[in-house]
Amino acid sequence: MSALKYLEIDALKRQNKAFKINFKRDIMLAFAKDITQNQPKISKESDEDELKQYMEYQRKLNHERLIYHALDYAKTHLLLNIKKTDGDTRQLGDYLQKAFPISHRFADAETLMILLRKLVNGHSASNNWCRMNAYYHALVFDSMKRFVKIHNQLIQKAPEKAKEYGASEGIEIDFGDWTYLYFPDLDFHIGHDLDYTHYPFAKRNKAIEDEINKKMKTGSSMEDALKSVENQYELDDVTMKVLLGKPINPEDTELFFTSTENPIYEALTETEDGKWGMMDGESLLDHSYYMGSHLKVWEWRKLEEVEAEVEEILNELNKKSSTT
Repeated sequence: MSALKYLEIDALKRQNKAFKINFKRDIMLAFAKDITQNQPKISKESDEDELKQYMEYQRKLNHERLIYHALDYAKTHLLLNIKKTDGDTRQLGDYLQKAFPISHRFADAETLMILLRKLVNGHSASNNWCRMNAYYHALVFDSMKRFVKIHNQLIQKAPEKAKEYGASEGIEIDFGDWTYLYFPDLDFHIGHDLDYTHYPFAKRNKAIEDEINKKMKTGSSMEDALKSVENQYELDDVTMKVLLGKPINPEDTELFFTSTENPIYEALTETEDGKWGMMDGESLLDHSYYMGSHLKVWEWRKLEEVEAEVEEILNELNKKSSTT
């Protein structure tokens, strides 16, 4: 990691030195799953070694710390760059495009700062879960993707520095897997390529993109094409605005609060009777982890196949060089 990266992280730590975070709060930002639950367990772990390995990885993550530091890092360094560019809109624009590749399209630096402050405050709210819309999901996605990359670099090159964040127990974080488990969708990413590790969302996005492209080839505008698939794919109004590139307005900067007494995650833990391809006695939460583990195993095996192919090619090259 470059000296600049270390300076950036050290600056972040200095600014937060006096702020002791209480990570035993009752409430925070609401994702697709409860981010306060850091020790997930499912019954089939003892039957499948790869599933057990996957769940052991899940239990080494602290989602509250991960989200907090990702958002705070984004906010802190946005402020640093606003000050550093000192009114140079081109230089600041280049930074925004790099640091916030999705969300810079609908918000300028000042607006992004407002949104990040609201997210950080929402992550320490009391008595309420804070629900986010597509504008916020895009910003969280950008912020977390960047921070996870930095975190993983620290794990490799300066593990003691990574340990201070407490986002994981000394392991790299799989951003694709985290996204699959904790984002409700990546609809805000429609029209832009997703990595294969986001496969479940990438498949949905590709289907929507194909439908839109068909409509536009027959002469429909982007807006009309989107409206034609709005109900079929249950695209909400804010997502439609994001996809049409409409700037965020004050109404859309609000976080939506719901009481802690509202059991928003209860449906995930209810056992099912074999619906939707699940086995009897499984919950939606169990099923999501099974799916995640299968995607991860596929990724592991793909890596093994690539490594085996590379090894085979190297062996063949060595044979040829030894006979010439």
